[in-house]
Amino acid sequence: MDDAMDQDWPRDYIGYGANPPDPQWPGGARIAVNFNLNYECGGEANILDGDDASEGMLNDIGFPPVPGKRNPLAESAFEYGSRVGVWRVLRIFEEFDVKMSVLGVATALERNPEATRAFVEGGHEIVSHGLRWIDYHFIGEAEERSHIHQAAERIQKVAGVKPVGWMTGRPGPNTRRLLVEHGGFHYDRDALNDELPYWVTIAGLPHLVIPYSYETNDNRCDQSNGFAQADDFFQYMRDAFNLLYEEGEDRPALLSIGLHDRLIGRPARAVGLIKLLDHMQSMGDVWFCTGAEIAAHWRKTHPYPA
Repeated sequence: MDDAMDQDWPRDYIGYGANPPDPQWPGGARIAVNFNLNYECGGEANILDGDDASEGMLNDIGFPPVPGKRNPLAESAFEYGSRVGVWRVLRIFEEFDVKMSVLGVATALERNPEATRAFVEGGHEIVSHGLRWIDYHFIGEAEERSHIHQAAERIQKVAGVKPVGWMTGRPGPNTRRLLVEHGGFHYDRDALNDELPYWVTIAGLPHLVIPYSYETNDNRCDQSNGFAQADDFFQYMRDAFNLLYEEGEDRPALLSIGLHDRLIGRPARAVGLIKLLDHMQSMGDVWFCTGAEIAAHWRKTHPYPA
């Protein structure tokens, strides 16, 4: 690949390399921990909303989508999260006095205003998780542009706060460009490629990316992915935390943990979350933070390199 081609290549294989910057987390913390609760029930694919089939991803029961038909079991698996699981998760985080980033799908937040109010009143951050929880690889550019606009507008209306963070979950090739074009968002989470925030330039404009994780995530509580017991979740997340905490003496990083109310909100799994929070809080020098707090800190401490 010659130099000209390399300059235009849209991927970065190097990142910060062997010497990442010191994030200078507040209070000199060795590690930043960001919990993200995906709130999706009512925004997932469903025949009632004009989709081809009910959602088959992370529905907890291993039941595949049925093309052209409603899937009552899949629907009810999602509904467990909005009816029961979300309240258990909120109680747990209130007990530990830890604030989450709530990755809220606009239509899901609209369909449960009581839960939406509880997120805001509890001091949790509302992040736009899009208008619908669908795969944007196959959505046309004009429609996706409209969805980004509607998501921001409708979340602000139902939650009473303007989301400054964005996460599609299944972004397409146009998503980040359309997001920057829309404006108003301080960062997005549609990347899995680092343990620190980083800047990118999109259409000549600076844009902050705060990496997310599908690995330190309760998605493995889905029957096909391997977390069979609460201790499986706890031990895996604890090990990730412990190593990053140890490394944090010289190179602090960010641990992003993904949660779903329909998964970790089940009682046998919630025990693992309680154990994890208890373990983390037993250690010193931990910064529990939201995505908005990370973005504000990074903008101040590591501004865009003009």
